[in-house]
Amino acid sequence: MDNKQHSVSPDYQRQGFVVLKGFVEEQERSSLLAVVNEFHQQWLRKNAEFYTERAINSAYLTASTSLNDTQRQVLFNFIGSHRIMALAYALLGKQPAFMNTQLFFDPANPDQKNYWHRDAQYHLSLDEQREALSGPQVLHFRFALVDEPGLDVIPASHINWDTAEELDVRMGNNGKAPHHDLPNQKRISLKAGDLLIFSANLIHRGIYGMDRRALDVLFCDPEPDILKYANPDCLPHGKQLIPIDDPTAFTVTTHCLANDERCKRV
Repeated sequence: MDNKQHSVSPDYQRQGFVVLKGFVEEQERSSLLAVVNEFHQQWLRKNAEFYTERAINSAYLTASTSLNDTQRQVLFNFIGSHRIMALAYALLGKQPAFMNTQLFFDPANPDQKNYWHRDAQYHLSLDEQREALSGPQVLHFRFALVDEPGLDVIPASHINWDTAEELDVRMGNNGKAPHHDLPNQKRISLKAGDLLIFSANLIHRGIYGMDRRALDVLFCDPEPDILKYANPDCLPHGKQLIPIDDPTAFTVTTHCLANDERCKRV
């Protein structure tokens, strides 16, 4: 691991995010972009109305429903590569689990507003969101496949609860709206090939523009209450595991889904 990667864990623990510039080499980025664009075109055909209305992201890129086995293997091999898994181990310990993949793109409406959020706000109460700051971790590994505006974040909000203003903006209360600027916001612009790792608990908002193609791989602690949201069809099995450098994250999730009732699909 190079010097930049040695600093990943303390930087992440302190601020809730870390950036590795030029992490993905050009040939690999080009290969990934081709697969991602094929998935995106198929997704657009199937979800035209949703895209026109408001969509800014899709998910389950490694499922068998859109990509062929060769294309899926490109993603499996990338996710389970030694370089990526080394980072997952550094941040999550010896048993990081694979949760999902997502693709973030621009909305159909160029005037659509972005929004501050913590990922957990869509399935947890405010009290539960506060408790989650000291609970199991979910991490986004965001790979910029083209140059893009990136993300606005509130540093250290993965361990610190919202200020009164942050909460009002995030929840749209007291005359505030989720797209309003915040005093402590920090913008992280990304170039093609950059990797941004950030906590799902971090207060953040995506910045639209430049026809973004951000591939997110979500890793998490091996907790059944988190992995119950994983999709079994997104996991490699049998011969698909052979060419993967380190399939640990996939096998941990597979084991959980097979052996814990809380991991059954919700």
